Amino acid sequence: MHLSLTLTTAMAAFACIGQVASVPLEETLRSLTPKARNVLKRATPVAPYFVLYSDAYVSTEPTVSEISGFNVFALSFLVEYGAADQAQEWEELTAAQRSSILSEYDAAGISLIVSLFGSTETPTSSGYDPIDTANTMAAWVIEYGLQGVDIDYEDFAAFDAGTGAAEQWLGNFTTQLRTQLPQGQYILTHAREFSPDMWGGGGYLWVNSVVGDMIDWYNVQGTTEYTTCDGLLYNSSTTWPESALFQIADSGVPLDKLVIGKPATAAQATNGYIDPSLLASCVSSAYASGWDGGVMVWEYPYAESSWIATVRGDTWPMPSTTATPTSTSGVWVNDGACTSTATAAAKRRAVPPPIVTAPAL
Repeated sequence: MHLSLTLTTAMAAFACIGQVASVPLEETLRSLTPKARNVLKRATPVAPYFVLYSDAYVSTEPTVSEISGFNVFALSFLVEYGAADQAQEWEELTAAQRSSILSEYDAAGISLIVSLFGSTETPTSSGYDPIDTANTMAAWVIEYGLQGVDIDYEDFAAFDAGTGAAEQWLGNFTTQLRTQLPQGQYILTHAREFSPDMWGGGGYLWVNSVVGDMIDWYNVQGTTEYTTCDGLLYNSSTTWPESALFQIADSGVPLDKLVIGKPATAAQATNGYIDPSLLASCVSSAYASGWDGGVMVWEYPYAESSWIATVRGDTWPMPSTTATPTSTSGVWVNDGACTSTATAAAKRRAVPPPIVTAPAL
């Protein structure tokens, strides 16, 4: 099957971090303007990525000590009509509270981002305009001071239709987001499955082939199915064919962009739970075979610093640090699924002429 896509001139080159002068770091930082220092703080982290999602209600973000060992914390979810769950909690903090948390996270090397959509949203099937939706969500990210987005697109009906509409929507949406959230200044990731020949429109392999250069990394949810290192890394099941870590890389996705995704406990997903010690063994094996993408987990507070310390193990030993701060309160357990608890109906909009042409099937 040959799949093709023509992007318009809207897909131009995006901002990149420039070369670093060979002068002492402190001197370089002192010479930067306030705007330049802000851009530097937003610069995308490099692999390995240790990503922790937060959707179950807590009254404020965790302290640095509680999530030490992670370098990305994802508030879930920002949806079509606005902020829900922990994204809403962030929105309702005062500007001073948000600034204080961001400063603490920045000092600890933790990027704070927001996850988009989740399983309650069907962007393509519901007729969301990808351009308007991208503009609105990017504006929210900028207004509330976050460092990027994770796109959790779960419109499987659109994928299963095999028409290429889902893939085209994602190409348009990702492209437009990058016009508002420039590469190198903001994180842009996707959380999804890879499985060759499973969808007539090409699925995420097609998305990667077209807009993959705009995507910083993939939080691979398909890897949540596997409970052995062999299944996780080398030999997939027939449910998601060719979706083990190294099989995805063999399909053309850069290995260093693949982040292994796992639930924190057996209650956080319907399948795929691995004991953190066994997962650490899988991580070590993958690293020895040339992978260094990192690990993501669903979700806080069921995974925190002790969980990631175990999983990083001897592959990426935790640094010894002295942590700061305050306490969290008011935790309650939601259904454990990767969903938003919001129930507001999505608004349908007329879809404008596409920025990208549909795949030729």
